[in-house]
Amino acid sequence: MSNTPFGFSNSDDDPDRDKNAAGGNPFGGGDMPFGFGAGGPEGGFDPAQLGQMLTQFGQMLSGMGSSMGSGGSGPVNYDVAKKLARQQIGSVTPITEGNVKAITDAAHLAEMWLDAVTTLPAGATKTLAWTPNDWLDNTIDTWKRLCDPVAEKVSGMWTQGLPPEAAQMAGPMLGMLGQMGGLAFGSQLGQALGQLSKEVLSSTDIGLPLGPVGTAALLPAAVQAFSEGLEQPNQEILVFLAAREAAHQRLYSHVPWLRQRVLATVEEYARGITMDFSAMEDFAKDLDPSALADPSKLEALLQQGTFEPQTTPEQKAALERLETLLALVEGWVETVVTAGLGERLPGVAAMSETLRRRRATGGPAEQTFATLVGLELRPRKVREAAALWQRLTAEAGMETRDGIWSHPDLLPDSSDLDAPNSFVERVTGVGESGNFDDPMAQLEALLAKERAAEEAMDKTRDEDSGTNDSGSNDK
Repeated sequence: MSNTPFGFSNSDDDPDRDKNAAGGNPFGGGDMPFGFGAGGPEGGFDPAQLGQMLTQFGQMLSGMGSSMGSGGSGPVNYDVAKKLARQQIGSVTPITEGNVKAITDAAHLAEMWLDAVTTLPAGATKTLAWTPNDWLDNTIDTWKRLCDPVAEKVSGMWTQGLPPEAAQMAGPMLGMLGQMGGLAFGSQLGQALGQLSKEVLSSTDIGLPLGPVGTAALLPAAVQAFSEGLEQPNQEILVFLAAREAAHQRLYSHVPWLRQRVLATVEEYARGITMDFSAMEDFAKDLDPSALADPSKLEALLQQGTFEPQTTPEQKAALERLETLLALVEGWVETVVTAGLGERLPGVAAMSETLRRRRATGGPAEQTFATLVGLELRPRKVREAAALWQRLTAEAGMETRDGIWSHPDLLPDSSDLDAPNSFVERVTGVGESGNFDDPMAQLEALLAKERAAEEAMDKTRDEDSGTNDSGSNDK
């Protein structure tokens, strides 16, 4: 697991996952989903098979009852998700006035120190102390945007593979099947969010912009638990975590395209999802109907991997872009926090390393979330990204470093993280006639080159077309 990606990643550890990909069915394998095969000597649809499948699902659907009664209209049943998350959270330690004052003071000090090491101004208009329930309430809207595209694609695939005759005959059942999917996703999402809410240290702890814009937040109970394993004073740890939260807020607030790009890349990932339905028939035959009335039993079934999506080349490309983008965010945050606090708090380097290891090991919540949508929250290339930003700061200055965030096309890509020398040389102008003092001018030059290349290609096509027309006329 040492090479698992940072941000969202689809696990490729299972060698059997793509074994059915060679079939003609877009879902993997040569047969239709839910056990529908060729159906007859002419390859047509056999209605008798639909009846058999309906029989298999009948008891399963009849057991859903009140579990599907509310919040089941979308691809994820968020009523179930929030209910299960709150059950997972249990009792919480209340926020005290001392918690609020300590976090406010730490944030104020952190912002003052960050002002000297970045050109991006403060991004948080308020700093709050959250309980796990507060974290759940304030991040659920972003989780909806992250989860809905994946769930919608997977839910739609349950019906896309059916022949027209099957889809028409199974119409009412398909609606119930969609509700079942919403319940399934909601159940597992609730378990994951409930556990995450007790583990996260701040609103941006996992690198994603989950909370409301302009709101910085730390979770005192999780911070206290995190501090118990460290040798640094509690106040220094709090200032360090407040500085990381403040740095994330500066980046996400003052780089207008960044939040949208992160979330849109997850949606792009969802569009590439395919599923292998070879396990669905066995799932329908062997499922205990009582499991659908008990979310914990349904959770255990889902962890068996029945609904895991497959990896596609499009997904791999989207995930690599997301991995690189989030690594750049994390590396930049580490760079500016180290620059602002390193000389003032001797334990910054040790605390940064602790956070890297903490995220690298993962936890039950991350594993559950990965089982649900094939995504993991793990670090990769953060060290490389931090090293690139640090070198760029030393050789070009923080103004040039922060200016690179002015447009996504100016950012380093994955290959630059592996070999940062060429990127830094491009930025500093070493070995080149140009320089990177004006990032927007550099961007305009890149766009001009692209336009010139497109015009040359258009001209070539026109010339080829003219030659062909002339040849036709000669004939």
